[in-house]
Amino acid sequence: MSRKRSRGAGPFPRPVATVVPPATPPVERRPAPAPRPDPADLYAALDLGTNSCRMLIAQPKGNQLHVVDSFSKSVQLGQGLEASGRLGRASMARAVGALKICQKKLSKHRVERMRLVATEACRRASNAAEFIDLVRRDTGLSLEIIEPEEEARLAVVSCAPLVSTKTEQLLVVDIGGGSTELVWIDLSRVPKLERPRAIMRLHQGFDHEDTIFPRAKVVDWISIPLGVATLKDMYSDVADDGARFALMSWFFEEQLAEFSPYDDAADQAREGFQIIGTSGTVTTVAASHLGLRRYDRNKVDGLRMTSDQIDMVINQYLALGPEGRRRDPRIGRDRQTLIMSGAAILQALLRAWPTDRLSVADRGLREGLLYAQMSADGVLEDGPF
Repeated sequence: MSRKRSRGAGPFPRPVATVVPPATPPVERRPAPAPRPDPADLYAALDLGTNSCRMLIAQPKGNQLHVVDSFSKSVQLGQGLEASGRLGRASMARAVGALKICQKKLSKHRVERMRLVATEACRRASNAAEFIDLVRRDTGLSLEIIEPEEEARLAVVSCAPLVSTKTEQLLVVDIGGGSTELVWIDLSRVPKLERPRAIMRLHQGFDHEDTIFPRAKVVDWISIPLGVATLKDMYSDVADDGARFALMSWFFEEQLAEFSPYDDAADQAREGFQIIGTSGTVTTVAASHLGLRRYDRNKVDGLRMTSDQIDMVINQYLALGPEGRRRDPRIGRDRQTLIMSGAAILQALLRAWPTDRLSVADRGLREGLLYAQMSADGVLEDGPF
């Protein structure tokens, strides 16, 4: 590899002047090294999305997280955003109320290492800066609006423990309130036992090359500005329940045209292919499949489902109708108005990529934020998940 010559050096050496060293050599002053984080430190991650405000406070434990405290509340920040392009006063007030509770939890646990992020609703709202200032003034919290690529990357990182060592082609799908992120990853050149950890290293960036380790190759990724809340609002004027579902599903599938693996969908073999779905939609469908009347994360997170099993649950939802879904304890009051728009997205994805290995992830942006912070600080132990 050739190197660029420094300016003014020329092709010939210059005479070297004789320099008399000073009697007392100068003292080299180096900046004090940054204090290494204590593995006992607590970390926090907050995700303010289009529909919900969620926070986790956790401690590194080996190569995993130990959750100390959590918070989750539906705030509907994006309500009316599709029509007005702005965050409404009532929506902002609900979000600030939830963030005040988060601030009290952060103070109670004396958390100093944290990332507090906002996603699609704040990316799209014309008055997002006004809202961020309001949050800082009323709660003391500084929200950071992250770009779609970082949101996709952190969702992928959170799912690393669920990646099978047999997986060669991986699709990670994060169905949010205002957007849906898809990331296709080729793991075929990564040794089998290294595949989950190769996914974890993507927190450095999808195009990051500075590594001696086998790389997971990101074939393509896309952020579609349609999630469970925004898609529901688009078709709220369609009265027939079944027709509304079909329209939502086909419209979402049209948005996949720019995602390069969609062109090759018919040629994708099921063997060695895994989808990981992370969202309230996927976990709700899993809970319904298991017949859980009370949600149990330990039974849902990591569960594998086939396309046929998911279709069966969605058909049950359609048969129930709006009133039946409202009364179904497996769906829950917070999710019943959004479950069919989420199911429409999920069904569109499974039409394109049928699989007998969809892994359900009760994890997402918050866990990705925590893993990324802890990995950067070097407080997670290396080793298999």
